[in-house]
Amino acid sequence: MDSPMCLVENADGELHVVPGAIRYLMGLNQQVVVVAVVGLYRTGKSYLMNKLAGKRQGFALGATIQSKTKGIWMWCVPHPEKRDHTLVLLDTEGLGDVEKGDSKNDAWIFSLAILLSSTLVYNSRGTIDNQAVENLQYVSELTERIKVNSSSASSHDDEEGGDAQFVQFFPNFVWTIRDFTLLLEIDGRNVTEDEYLEHSLELRKGGGKKNLMYNLPRECIRNYFPSRKCFVFPTPTTPANMPHLDSMDEADLCGSFRKVADTFCRFIFQESRTKTVKGGHKVTGRMLGHLVKTYVETIAKGSVPCLENAVLAMAQIENQAAVVEGQAVYQRGMEEVKALFPVAMGQISAHHLRSDHQATQAFMKRSFKDENGDFLKALAVAIAKHYADLLIQNEDASEKKCAALLEKLSVPMAQKIKEGIYATPGGYELYCSHHDNMVAQYRAEPDKGVRAEEILEQFLRDKSLEKNSILQADKKLTENEKKIHEEKERSAVLEQEKKAAEEKRLEMERTMEDDRRSKDEKLKQMEEKMKEEMKQQERDFHRALECKMQEQKDLLEKGHKEKADLMRQEIEEFKNSNKPEKEGGGFLESTVMPVLRLGLDAANTFFQYKLMRGAFMK
Repeated sequence: MDSPMCLVENADGELHVVPGAIRYLMGLNQQVVVVAVVGLYRTGKSYLMNKLAGKRQGFALGATIQSKTKGIWMWCVPHPEKRDHTLVLLDTEGLGDVEKGDSKNDAWIFSLAILLSSTLVYNSRGTIDNQAVENLQYVSELTERIKVNSSSASSHDDEEGGDAQFVQFFPNFVWTIRDFTLLLEIDGRNVTEDEYLEHSLELRKGGGKKNLMYNLPRECIRNYFPSRKCFVFPTPTTPANMPHLDSMDEADLCGSFRKVADTFCRFIFQESRTKTVKGGHKVTGRMLGHLVKTYVETIAKGSVPCLENAVLAMAQIENQAAVVEGQAVYQRGMEEVKALFPVAMGQISAHHLRSDHQATQAFMKRSFKDENGDFLKALAVAIAKHYADLLIQNEDASEKKCAALLEKLSVPMAQKIKEGIYATPGGYELYCSHHDNMVAQYRAEPDKGVRAEEILEQFLRDKSLEKNSILQADKKLTENEKKIHEEKERSAVLEQEKKAAEEKRLEMERTMEDDRRSKDEKLKQMEEKMKEEMKQQERDFHRALECKMQEQKDLLEKGHKEKADLMRQEIEEFKNSNKPEKEGGGFLESTVMPVLRLGLDAANTFFQYKLMRGAFMK
């Protein structure tokens, strides 16, 4: 993407997705790291985004007191350090714009930035004083703007695990302070930027409305965000040059400012995680497009965005698309062998198993949250039907080739019959010699396909009457010799029947073996995928748990025993609510895999039944 484009338009207080931006995301299959910047208008947010993009210009900076950015603008650039990842930068409309005068609209912009990002940058100016913290009033409204589970739609308090649920899915929090002119000292002691942030977020002891109002936004920041980082930026240049910041050379900016900006960029590039959603699923650009549409449309309807519902809706769309993609991969893989029809069963089987494996891989790469394997079963059924149709086509091609070959080889004998060459004493022996030679030529012909013996058996049966007529007309043979030849002919036909039956049996066995191997492969890939997903959920759980336990420890050290006790209770509820995820492989083996195995068995039984009956569905 050469320049930013509007992702969410804010027109007359209403939010709408921009179709062109959604189309761009839908075509982006790489996983994404999403960095969003929020803050009061005219605080230099766009400069940080341009810096992360590695460009001097891009997001509009503006040089007046009016806000430049409206809605949410997006810039997708290759991630400078994560291979095969895209860095998605979101520049949001400035909060508190006096020309807008709509705090509700600001709250939704802020909520969207949290929902979409893996790192949230809050940009402010001056110092972290009480006013700066109160400007983050939207944090204290998050439980009214975002729900984690659909079951908690009525009240956040009903949700087991409380704020810890938010910690699992919320972005990392980075506070950038612009035009910082003070010394980083507390009580005469030098402190780091991070210590300065944590000091600013310390809670006051005691009750009373004043203390409660003071503590509320600080508690929310501490409770909701899994990690916190702070950067303090000195003034980049003289006040006279500030309006021309976007056109100034980097070398003309203050050295200390450039140093902090470089450190900030390195931190974002190295520490910002790939965007994930509930369940630990890593988000691609395409999936991000689904999320943007779902969240914005939910807000437009006057409803509260729900992480669980958004993931379920996205999973439905992505899994259906994964089935289609898997089918397409399979069909493309089978085109090569289809062009060679007729082929032996081993050849079409080898192509089928390879294409089936590739199709399952493509499905697994795109699908997620297919908890009962319903979509994998749909792919298995679709592949089985397509394979069955190809087997029929291969049989038809084999029958056509074999019949044409036998017809061609039998022309000389038909001409001799017409000329009466076999209607003489000793003609039967000559007929048998020519007949055996014709069958030998037929058998020597390569690549006849899977019906070679069956078509030959039908041909020999059709020719048995002709052969018997020549036998009976041969005056050279005695009645006893004719009976011996008749018995020999019946044995030959029976022998050919056995060969045709054996050919069919081997074809069926190979097909059933293909079914078994296909099912085992799908189960293996699904099990590996689900185990990895559970590991990711466990990592998210432990990360959230560590954050909450650290928060509890900090509260105890600062003497907030009552709040620490509440935090301990919340931690216990959070642990209990995450028991299924922690059970890991046992839960998978006892609950999920048997259901999937049963479903795949049913799909294969259907396929085998169609094979045995010969009633393939085209």
